[in-house]
Amino acid sequence: MTEFTDKELIRMMDEGESERVEFKEAMTGDAAQAIRKAICAFANDLPGHGNPGVVFVGVKDDGTVSGVQVTDRLLSQLADMKTDGNIVPPPSLSVEKRALQGKEVAVVTVQPSNSPPVRFKGAAHIRTGSRQGIATLQDEVRLREKRIHGDRPFDLQPIPTSGLTDLNLAQFENEYLPRAFSDEVRAANSRSVEERLAVTKMIHSAANPVATLLGILTIGKSPQDFIPGARIQFLKIDSDEYDDNVVDELNAVGSISDILRRLDEKLMSHNRATVEFAAHEVEQRIERYPPDALRQIIRNAVMHRTYEGTNAPVRVTWYRNRIEVLSPGGPFGVVNADNFGQPGFADYRNPNLAEAMRTLGYVQRFGMGIFIANRELEKAGHPKLAFDFPENFVLVTIKGKSARGTKS
Repeated sequence: MTEFTDKELIRMMDEGESERVEFKEAMTGDAAQAIRKAICAFANDLPGHGNPGVVFVGVKDDGTVSGVQVTDRLLSQLADMKTDGNIVPPPSLSVEKRALQGKEVAVVTVQPSNSPPVRFKGAAHIRTGSRQGIATLQDEVRLREKRIHGDRPFDLQPIPTSGLTDLNLAQFENEYLPRAFSDEVRAANSRSVEERLAVTKMIHSAANPVATLLGILTIGKSPQDFIPGARIQFLKIDSDEYDDNVVDELNAVGSISDILRRLDEKLMSHNRATVEFAAHEVEQRIERYPPDALRQIIRNAVMHRTYEGTNAPVRVTWYRNRIEVLSPGGPFGVVNADNFGQPGFADYRNPNLAEAMRTLGYVQRFGMGIFIANRELEKAGHPKLAFDFPENFVLVTIKGKSARGTKS
């Protein structure tokens, strides 16, 4: 991540707004929306500078510092723009407080994306000089051409043996597109099916309509024909040990929507509510585990796992005293064994899959899954999640209520 010196930042302020620089005097009015659009445009880097863009909050249009107070709340608001799900795929950015011209300034540094087009609320924003706008069809073609094969994230690698017949085009048109784009955008759209698939990164390009890994996972008719590990294996064990009797099992296959729906149904069947009458005037139905905690952890596992170089599935094993979720691929990027699960530490092995899962409604806000799961577990009287990192895997343990205070 590029870190500019004070001298470099002051020079940018002196030179004024440009294709790589945006000023905001304060976080008032529609400033937050404008900043998100600027972040999106800097991540797209249509001019091809290959260098970060910078948003200064606390700087007037003439480049002088306004004297706004840069509080922790303001820095948090800016940092949340990376993970609140409005900009997809999630951009790479840093937020910091700097002292420039003797006053406080918030500095947002945005790296060019290796997976453009990046969109804010469905629209790909670009920068021409100091002016911001929405990418035209030709602009989007240029953005897609920047995704050089070798530099693509693995979830955008083409699958040479695939084609349009391997994709569920009805699901794409009737389910995915209405969630990805507004009615107005779709009504004004004159693109071919191939162009729509290319814009959403489901195929390599309109001229070369082979499916990407993202396309196969999201709208593939039979994803496991191409990616055998793209499934969830569920086991229910009749004890606290793995080598005891298996009382139920499931091999969930299909698209991302299929496997998550099938696993949700299986978990619901085993998470039957108990009924409590004591100490309550009316009966209370209580699930063994908070459903939202289970969903958050399993969707996190599907989104963040590695699909490269492995045929291993995500494994969900339900014991009498705990549930274990084992996901292929260790911590990624800035996330490591020490900061895993802590708020503010998030990185994306599969940024475009994360975007698709957000579009389909499986992710509400990036980087919050573990926080939400722990919150739900605490409310229901469970211990916090426990993490372990066997070689090239992440193991998450969800403990039963009776396990409170026991060793991880």
